[in-house]
Amino acid sequence: MIQPTAADRRLLPEGRLAGPMPWVIAIMMFLTTLAAAAGLAMRAAADRLGDGLDRQVTVQVIAADGRVRDAQAGAAATALAHQPGVSAIRRVGATEMEQLLKPWLGDAGLDRDLPLPAMIDAELDAGARLRIGAIADAVRAAAPAARLDDHARWIGPLVSLVRSLGVLAGGIVALMAGATAAAVVLAARAALDTHRSTIDVMHLMGATDVQIARLFQRRLALDALFGAGVGFAGAIAVLLSLGRRIDEIGSGLVGSLGLGVGGWLLLLMLPVAAGVVALAAARLTVVRALGRTL
Repeated sequence: MIQPTAADRRLLPEGRLAGPMPWVIAIMMFLTTLAAAAGLAMRAAADRLGDGLDRQVTVQVIAADGRVRDAQAGAAATALAHQPGVSAIRRVGATEMEQLLKPWLGDAGLDRDLPLPAMIDAELDAGARLRIGAIADAVRAAAPAARLDDHARWIGPLVSLVRSLGVLAGGIVALMAGATAAAVVLAARAALDTHRSTIDVMHLMGATDVQIARLFQRRLALDALFGAGVGFAGAIAVLLSLGRRIDEIGSGLVGSLGLGVGGWLLLLMLPVAAGVVALAAARLTVVRALGRTL
């Protein structure tokens, strides 16, 4: 049996800059990396939003008279402190309230005569959510002007939407992986048809299907790795640019769309995974095609 030589490895003479397959894979890897990054970021954001707001409630005391407002705020805080499952209570100060309202009202809107509601942040234990109705009734009984806002009630649909978008991004990644394998299969079949006569000669010289398949899979895997590297580099450049713009926004909700160390490590595995998929797809395609010709 013969061993592959340098001349044999030129069975597929097309350069990596000339064939269409590397560039097709580059485009798909670019989109795959963006979809994977979006899915990972959305999953992390949903986890942070769910964990951070699921156990928090806010009590607002709205009254024009400052003395009535302060008295009812104190009564509401006392009622919260005596409720089972309430682990922490914090009264939001006037300065903090002004900082929260400043982006919306501006300096001119923060007039001293403008009555600001009193706010109390409370943190619940894990099982206290089942008693959220009883807690709200107790607060209203102690302070008629108080209103309890359940963060999870308002943020829940958003968290569900973010998780759904993350699942959708994962589905896009799976579809792109299938498209990459399909592109490699088409390229392998085209190469087999182009070099059919050369393959017949190699068979006559004693080359096995596995040896011939090794030549094809090596070249196709290298082309796939080249294309995946180009597409991955472009996607990383886009992600870094978007990351800088997200940091400039400074919003807590938008800022939660970040990738941790684990997310970046998973992204780094994508080009390698593309090469493995190309290698496996090329080998299976060539071996099956050569087996049918015998």
